[in-house]
Amino acid sequence: MTKKFDLSLLPATPTLEFEERLWTSGTRFVAGIDEAGRGPLAGPVSAAVVIFPADPSVAMQLKGVRDSKQMTPTNREIWSARIKAQALTYAIGFASPLEIDNLGILPATHLAIRRALGKLSFPPDHLLLDYLILPGFPKPQTPLVKGDARSLSIAAASILAKTARDNLMCELDVLYPGYSFASHKGYGTPAHLRTLARLGPCPIHRLSFRPLKLLTFTPNEKLGDLVSQGRNK
Repeated sequence: MTKKFDLSLLPATPTLEFEERLWTSGTRFVAGIDEAGRGPLAGPVSAAVVIFPADPSVAMQLKGVRDSKQMTPTNREIWSARIKAQALTYAIGFASPLEIDNLGILPATHLAIRRALGKLSFPPDHLLLDYLILPGFPKPQTPLVKGDARSLSIAAASILAKTARDNLMCELDVLYPGYSFASHKGYGTPAHLRTLARLGPCPIHRLSFRPLKLLTFTPNEKLGDLVSQGRNK
């Protein structure tokens, strides 16, 4: 269970407070974990894991790191390279649209996290996650409300997950032209919904998501509602 958190206590930037507590207690390899792409109508969900050295000076080296949603694409790319240079180990995992449809978005997110963990050079001793709990993981884990705004390791993972997914969506834009995936990254923007009504879904769309279900049966009648939903997201 996650504890309630007073949002007025959010730090100005993510810190190593939680990591340092664990390092001091003898926990050496603390992994920050975050995901990207749970909400889009197309493309995979991604997850990243980052383990920094038990060195408080990392915070100064990565002073510009924020929750990825607060950064521009250019800044995310710049900081992604710096995060990788500072990390002891890091990894990114994906779960496909088909897996999302078959499992559900939360289990698919867990699957992406497990795949990322499996790619690390060595296993973590403790997980710091943005609100989530990873079922069945044998090591201790701490879910943090607004974790990407509080923990530098989680914020770093959010940047790696976001940049990896965005880059993949640009590649998929070439494979599936006409949908503008490089622009909206699969999210349900009005332009994306209009394209769906015109072209129908392609193989990387999440057919289990409600807008896709509506389009499958009555695309023209539901288009106005879908565009409105896209504006409200």
